[in-house]
Amino acid sequence: MKKEIFRKSLALVAAGSLLSISLLGCGKQQAASNPSSTDSSTIKIGAILPLTGDAAPLGDQSKKAIQLAVDEINEKGGIKSMNGAKLQVVWGDSQGNQQVAQSETSRLITQEKVALLTGAYQSGMTIPASQEAEKQKKIWFASVPSDDLITARGLKYVFRIADTSSMRVKTQIQFLNDMKKKSDLKSVALVYENSSWGQGVAKYWKEELPKNGYSIVVDEAYDRKATDLTPVVTKVKNANPDVVLMVSYVQDGTLLAKGFKQQQVKPKVFLATSGGTADPQFLKNAGEDAVNWLDVSAWEPDVNRPGSKELDKKFVDKFGVHPSGEQIKEYAGIYTIADALERAKSTDSDKLREALKATNITSGPTTIYTKTMHFDDTQTLPDPSLVIAQFQKINGKIERVTVYPEADARQGATLVFPYKAE
Repeated sequence: MKKEIFRKSLALVAAGSLLSISLLGCGKQQAASNPSSTDSSTIKIGAILPLTGDAAPLGDQSKKAIQLAVDEINEKGGIKSMNGAKLQVVWGDSQGNQQVAQSETSRLITQEKVALLTGAYQSGMTIPASQEAEKQKKIWFASVPSDDLITARGLKYVFRIADTSSMRVKTQIQFLNDMKKKSDLKSVALVYENSSWGQGVAKYWKEELPKNGYSIVVDEAYDRKATDLTPVVTKVKNANPDVVLMVSYVQDGTLLAKGFKQQQVKPKVFLATSGGTADPQFLKNAGEDAVNWLDVSAWEPDVNRPGSKELDKKFVDKFGVHPSGEQIKEYAGIYTIADALERAKSTDSDKLREALKATNITSGPTTIYTKTMHFDDTQTLPDPSLVIAQFQKINGKIERVTVYPEADARQGATLVFPYKAE
């Protein structure tokens, strides 16, 4: 009798153990399938970039910067508040096409199950792509695209740290006003590619330049895929402006530089608006033709900020080139996302949104881009630290030299003004 009772008790214990193991297994399975669970071992970030097409070199630059930041964060232990969850980037190729950017966003959300998204480098691609993310209640984090419209639409889940078109124009006009004290500047030629980016910058030029006493003598938009910009160059030459303001990608920027040099266009200032002119490929392509041009930028390798030299060396050692301002923004963007994930302790979109809104980073990698990483009511970084660099020939080599403002300028640098052709 006692033996029978013992056998039944043993059976009950075994059954109970199996049930406990089964329930524990189910619990782990549910945690793994729950995107906001703190037990998830991987957090997928979707990144939409132009990886093919004429803007592919720029997309590749962003890809490298994003992956570098992700690798560093993972090597340091991942998101510690989520049990060391590692970041994983799932790439999407916009191909420089708005419809593709939107469909890739949908694919990354519905098929790849990304927790949030970043991109899409180009403003024209970012606007529809971020609208799709908003529709599906996913965070869209814009590190590079500058069109003010991106965060002016009042979308709940869209954040942006990129310096906006209006911010760049403000810096350009501040610079021109300071230069006007040295040599009279009155007339301005506007030359810009005709996508939403170029048109957005031109909109602010046309609003702000007259308010500051400048007259616009040329207002010329062009197709950035054009193979000949001679008519644009000729129009600028005939107007003989004091200042030429430009928005371009790499290929069209190179055509302008060569065209202006060939036709001996000599304003007092050539001033570009980052983008293609900030890409290392532009410097290789344009070479001597761009010497003494100026370019507004979010960051330069020689900028006088803590940590800049170390990060520049890291990029050169790994990729063989100095980082662009756009790469620095992508790099800082991933660290900002990681900081928010750490505080949210979740990938739930609403919790992550609240964490992003509360962002206040004053130390670490993001300070290379801006002194304080934070967001205003439009979910935009309101005060990035912009600089102006000049293409200068130093010891036979053409370099981007930070010349403005004085606090950020390279030590010992001298601004070449008015413009001189080399």
